[in-house]
Order: sequence, then C-alpha cells, then structure tokens
Amino acid sequence: MRPSSESFVRRVRSKLDELSSTERLLADFLLEFPGELASYAGNELAQLAGVSPSTVSRFIRRIGYDSYEEARRHVREEQEVGSPLFHGSSAGAARQVRSVTAHFQQSQANLAATFERLSDATMAEIARAIVGAPQVLIFGSRSSQAFALYLRWQIIQVLPRVMVIPGPGETLAEYTAGLSERDCVIVFGTRRQTSQMDRLLQAAVRAAAPILYISDHASPDCTQARWSLQAQCRGPGPLDNHVGVMALCDLLATLVIDASGAAGRKRLAAVEQEHEELGDFE
Repeated sequence: MRPSSESFVRRVRSKLDELSSTERLLADFLLEFPGELASYAGNELAQLAGVSPSTVSRFIRRIGYDSYEEARRHVREEQEVGSPLFHGSSAGAARQVRSVTAHFQQSQANLAATFERLSDATMAEIARAIVGAPQVLIFGSRSSQAFALYLRWQIIQVLPRVMVIPGPGETLAEYTAGLSERDCVIVFGTRRQTSQMDRLLQAAVRAAAPILYISDHASPDCTQARWSLQAQCRGPGPLDNHVGVMALCDLLATLVIDASGAAGRKRLAAVEQEHEELGDFE
C-alpha cells in the first residue's frame, strides 16, 4: 500500500487497540498534533511525547511505514493538502503563534506577497471583462463561499446580473446550461475545494467563457483560466490567513465599480434611492 493511500491519522486510529501503553502515549500525542512528526527527528519526537526513541521506531512500523522518513514524507504531503489538524503545534510552539504580533506580521507579509504579483494592466483587463459580461457567475465552496458572497455583495451595486452559484438546493447545471463565451466565471480555488469546482471549470471551458481563478500559494494553477490571481495565505497557526484574498476582493470590487462608468453610477444611484424608498436602514 502506498503511504499516501490512507491518511496518517486513520492509520494511527486503526491500530489503537493493538498498541502497548507507551505506544498509546505516542499515539495520543500524534492524534492531537500529527504535524509534529514532520517537524522533528525521531529522537526529538520521542522527547516531546515522553517516550523512548525505540518506541517511536516500533510505532512507525506498526502503523504501516517502512521508516520514520517515509512517515514524515506522508505527513508533509497531508500538510500541503491543507488540513488545519496538521498545522497545530504542541504547547511550547503554540504560545508563540497565538501572539498578536505574530498574526500582524504574517498578515503584512501575506498582503505584500499577494500584491507584488499583480499588475495594473491585468487588473484593469479583468475589471473590464467583468463589467462587459452579460452575467457574472461566482463560485467558492467551503470557506471560499464567504469570499464569493462578499465579492458579489460589492459589485452587484453596479452590475445587475451577478450570482453566487449554486444556491441552496440547486445544482450547477441550472447555470452552466446557458453559459456563453460572453459571460464571466469567477472561481475561488483556495485549497481543499470540493469536486464541484472542477466540474464548473470544465463547463466554463466547454462554453469558452473567460475564467478568473483566484487561489492561494498551496493550490495548483488552473491552466484553463484566462486570468489567475494567487494570494499568499500562510498562517502563523493551524489556520490559513486570508487577508490577501479579502484584499483581492476589495481591489477587484473597486476596479469594477470604476470601470462600470456612467451606467454603474446610474445603477448605484437607483439602488440608493430604493434603500430610501424601502426604509432599509431606518
């Protein structure tokens, strides 16, 4: 069996009933902090878990690896996939990443790394394409749906046909059936997306619709996309830091509103008038 065919945590859990008392101590430690195996040599891990190096060696073989290095490679693979479980730290390291300064510095670094990849020409081209599209479809699953909803909420003020897809109880087919090469598809492809994303990308390619693909540093590129924007999302702790993605959304919305020109300002004025008529904010 290939090491990557079954998750590290699942391997550990499947052997819990067969472990000695000292091996169980190590298993309990690794189930709480599996990412530590990728960070430390075997003797260092033994010290962290309070067991002997020989216990670590026996445990690694018992859960199906030929060597400690093979197990480390597997855990590193799972870290790249993005599970927050594999980015947690044991108590000593966790105190450092919980500090306000650590989060602030990481946010600054992520913003700088995200924006240094952008050009005014590309962003202006994207904004014009969004404004000129008969309809704009925005997709993001899991945590990325929040980005899709936010971007729609901003640009629908100047563009009437902007939708986050699919809606509750819907499938993608209701939207992809009428997709054309004049439409624009915006896909948030930050890591750990569902298979829906791939199906939408395939449908957009078939329709020759231009794709704007927004991903993070740990996600593969989308070769079919006309434009690919990559945000830096490294976090100081177990979770990704998404300030770069939100900043991209804000930049896109600002450029789209500007590119919408007189028609966009007319719609924006009409929306504001309706707010007053309906008493939305009273």
